[in-house]
Amino acid sequence: MTNIPETGRTPRVQTRLVVIQILVLSLLGTLGGRLWYLQIREGAAYQKEASGNHVQQVVDPAVRGDILDARGVPLADNETRLVVSASRTDLLKQKDDGRAVLTKLAGVLGLRPEEVMQKVRLCDAKTPQPCWNGSPYQPIPITDEATAKQALQIRERSEDFPGITAEPEAVRRYPGPGKSNTSQVLGYLSPVTDDEIQKAKDTDSPYLRSDMVGRSGLERTYDKVLRGKAGVTRYEVDNLGRVIGKAKSDAAEPGSNLVTSIDSRVQRVAEYELDKAMKAARQQFDKITGTNYKADSGAVVVMEAKTGRIVAMASAPTYDPNVWVGGISAKDYKALTGKDSDYPLLNRAIQGQAAPGSTFKVVSTAAAVEAGYPFDGRYPCTSSYSVGGQVFKNFEGENFGPISLGRALEVSCDTVFYGLADREWKKDGGINPKKGRPKDYFYKAAHQFGLGKETGIDLPNEVTGRVPDRQWKEAYWKANKDAWCKTGKKDGSYVEKIAYENCLEGNKMREGDSINYSIGQGDTLVTPIQEAVIYGAVANGGTMYQPTIGKAVISADGRSVREIKPTRRGKLPVSRATLSGMNDAFAGVITRGTAAWKFGGWPQNKIPLHAKTGTAEVYGKQTTSWLATYSKDYTVIMTIAQAGTGSGASGEAVRNIYSALYGVQGDGSIDNRKALLPAPQKGLPKVRTDGTIAAPKIARDPAKDAEAAQKNNPTNGDDQQPAGTTPSPTTGNRDTRRRPRRRGSRRMPS
Repeated sequence: MTNIPETGRTPRVQTRLVVIQILVLSLLGTLGGRLWYLQIREGAAYQKEASGNHVQQVVDPAVRGDILDARGVPLADNETRLVVSASRTDLLKQKDDGRAVLTKLAGVLGLRPEEVMQKVRLCDAKTPQPCWNGSPYQPIPITDEATAKQALQIRERSEDFPGITAEPEAVRRYPGPGKSNTSQVLGYLSPVTDDEIQKAKDTDSPYLRSDMVGRSGLERTYDKVLRGKAGVTRYEVDNLGRVIGKAKSDAAEPGSNLVTSIDSRVQRVAEYELDKAMKAARQQFDKITGTNYKADSGAVVVMEAKTGRIVAMASAPTYDPNVWVGGISAKDYKALTGKDSDYPLLNRAIQGQAAPGSTFKVVSTAAAVEAGYPFDGRYPCTSSYSVGGQVFKNFEGENFGPISLGRALEVSCDTVFYGLADREWKKDGGINPKKGRPKDYFYKAAHQFGLGKETGIDLPNEVTGRVPDRQWKEAYWKANKDAWCKTGKKDGSYVEKIAYENCLEGNKMREGDSINYSIGQGDTLVTPIQEAVIYGAVANGGTMYQPTIGKAVISADGRSVREIKPTRRGKLPVSRATLSGMNDAFAGVITRGTAAWKFGGWPQNKIPLHAKTGTAEVYGKQTTSWLATYSKDYTVIMTIAQAGTGSGASGEAVRNIYSALYGVQGDGSIDNRKALLPAPQKGLPKVRTDGTIAAPKIARDPAKDAEAAQKNNPTNGDDQQPAGTTPSPTTGNRDTRRRPRRRGSRRMPS
């Protein structure tokens, strides 16, 4: 028999008891240590924090500053609306997480219950818009369009709507009374997120949970000055939540006003003319594709040539920025971001990049002169240029014989630039140059003109474009070599042949690359704002300015004014003599060159205009239209994707913009009374001490004038322009016909 102790415990049981005793003592020791730490070591700190629980904060949001045009007309301001909001914290305290309350609220507001519930759900990686991307502790706006009757229902039956409020609030309004859309330039607002609150808490501009933040455009760039500082009142309350006194109060500080260089009248004309030009292009037949032009996107920039200040900037397709106010619906969000939307949120003036076509010849001309080719020399403008088995054709096979570089710009002779670029490629050593030998004049000139990098405009998310020099080709080849070698075929389709060639020598500067590059084709990409900087510099004598939209920041009471001065960013690598020759050539484009058929009858002796047309080929798409122009005061750049030739698609629209600026009438006469901006705007609008703005009254709305004119003269149909613009005579010209695709030229899709 086994001996059992009198206690009845076996050795195994005793061991277990000892282990349990040790565990209990350890837990008691840990608990005691934690209590000592909380009550003695950190007792004072926690006592202070606990006392804060008896202070409640009430936030008084700051009124956001207005965004004004150069004359003081609001482009974005605020209006008081009845806003219905829901407290997610209060809703989650209810048994059904507030579903019954939200359903009842939807009935009052005339919305579907699903719409209301979508607005209060939190955004995450799996939750599609609409959803709430702000702080979960902040009241979530359901609508900012509540009627007084709806707000009264909610407030009088507050017991039926726990967690729901209906209060008058200042809400952002786009656009202002100027009636110009300016959506991509202005941007939009959305609620601050918890991450943003944490990142900014130790800065000089921390966020409150009630703040709205600029997400794009000027609203984002100048968010800090526009936002102001919210007021916070702290109340002392007892443990039942009853107010027993006021602890501290900080008054709200309204945001400053941003004065821009935009002129809302010119902006409206620019938007109208861009839209009209795109519609007109869609009525034109493309002989190569056998369909009408798609003209699916475009942009126009009007810039002061001597300062870089933007007078107008339009991008198409566009959208109504008011859809973001009070939370965006699922339908609207899909319309802005879906694959069939054409992405209207993009500002194509600074984010749309495409091959520049012949407008790039201003760079090639400067490069050729720098390489030693005289501007007034004689260069063969033949109908085609052959390299091995490839034939690079001139426009419709035209042959102008020996001509100067200036004349080559006027008639946009491609073969002149083919020959010069090819000659320099050979001088640089061809496809296998010795180390340090290539001078690469044509590529260096592009960088000196500011291409391949941001212009520095005061708008977010500007793209750089691309200069396909040797460094870029090497990096691009390394990144894509494996894919090219996998899909390339020596005797395959066009794309497969290109992939095969790129696999073998995609890192080398080939002869066809340099030839295509000289006329702005191939892998070269530019943006409209980059072109505006370049042609503005040609206009003003060679100074490149950093383009700006913000002109001044003025405090809400008008007492503090901080001007935003123009900034020089460099000089064109061009001598005065060459600039003078270019100016003469670009004036010739208007009077006897590729744009003459669109500018017949223009008062060139009184208001000299200069231009360069461009028709850029894009693999798999219709050609992109470019028209770069300038006067002594302004630079106007217009581009339309898949719209045909430069002057054909954009010539009339650009002419009408200049007509509006200078008051040029249809017969070529000038009416100063109808001129919108015959000279750049000087000075700043006055903000009074009470916050009101001394802005001029809007004499007329260009859109309404256009509609009225169309009714009075129905025979003109869609050819009516906004007030201040005039139709341009057309005489018919070779530029209405398409530029044939160059056989054998090597181009990557762009």
